[in-house]
Amino acid sequence: MLSPLGLSPSFGFGDRLGLATPGHIAAVRGTKFAPIFAQQSVRENTRTGRTPQQVMDDARRAVEAAGWDLPWGADADHLKTLEDLPPFIEAGYTFFTVDPGEHVDNGADTYSLDVLKQKFVDSNWDELSALYLNQNSEQVWGHFDSESLMRATVKYGKAIRHAAAMFQRLCQMTDGFDFEVSVDETDSPTTPLEYFFIVSELRRLGVRFTSLAPRFIGRFEKGVDYVGDLDTLDAELVKHAAVTAHFGTYKLSLHSGSDKFSVYPLIAKHWGERIHVKTAGTSYLEALRVLANHEPDLFLKIYSLGRERYEMDRRTYHVSAKLDMLPNTNDLPSALDDFHAREVLHVTFGSALAQFGVELKAALAKYETAYFEGLRIHFAKHLRLLEEQE
Repeated sequence: MLSPLGLSPSFGFGDRLGLATPGHIAAVRGTKFAPIFAQQSVRENTRTGRTPQQVMDDARRAVEAAGWDLPWGADADHLKTLEDLPPFIEAGYTFFTVDPGEHVDNGADTYSLDVLKQKFVDSNWDELSALYLNQNSEQVWGHFDSESLMRATVKYGKAIRHAAAMFQRLCQMTDGFDFEVSVDETDSPTTPLEYFFIVSELRRLGVRFTSLAPRFIGRFEKGVDYVGDLDTLDAELVKHAAVTAHFGTYKLSLHSGSDKFSVYPLIAKHWGERIHVKTAGTSYLEALRVLANHEPDLFLKIYSLGRERYEMDRRTYHVSAKLDMLPNTNDLPSALDDFHAREVLHVTFGSALAQFGVELKAALAKYETAYFEGLRIHFAKHLRLLEEQE
């Protein structure tokens, strides 16, 4: 049953090939998570040559074939403009993730006070100071003074207003949907105090959001585990979770959630069931694992192309792989366990599909049992760790 999922714990399965949903269903069946089976961003659709309708149709066929009769959702991911909305609405998507990152002022953390005041000039100081200054009690996420309030407003004010405009347009065009705001693809982390500000301002503008994705400290890169100190992250998550609990109306969304195995127990500990986890390219990497095992010549062609295209294709992703660190090994499947190889292959998927898409899909059809079982095992590990609470 395609429907909004609300505050139920949920998990997004990106499928860049349109073939992975049977494996996703096998992994999520019997867990507490409500699945998003159709999930694609405008960026990914552009690179794969698919339309929102095709993504929806591929997922729906697999859902019907598997006899899945529980709620499931469809996520129009990383929407940036009002013009992005119509094709997803027409295709019946139930979950809309707005990414106002282009409206975040990433320099706000370091502007001089003079520059800060100039950029703040269009904001209503009397209103904001009445709301956020002179709080009666200290909160775990911190408190504002005049400077930090100005910095938060300059950094996120335009992004918040853009997200509100996207929400208002959606309300005019459709109803009964989940709405998510994502500020995870920014240059600097979202502090707990900024997180409190974003939530407060969205609510003040009448935005009814189901989930919100901040950018946490450390590095949440594509297709690899967390890069950073887990104890420091844990201490920071305490403060972020306190903000979520304070409002009690939405769930945390973890973006670039693929393969963050060391972080999942912390997310479960701090948020319990108020979570949405979003994955994307890891299903594509599992497809390449099938090639590495069964069609090594095709895998080597895609790997070689990845080397050629990485510096160009990485530009819209937060990744740090180095080409000179790529493994040279005769054990091809082991490349899918290497940090640098995973990131290179992850972000060059569009180039690979443009050149080898027909061959890749034919190989997966030939070895579909191996592909689906690989997906089941891979995502069962994700979901198991997310269900365990310390």
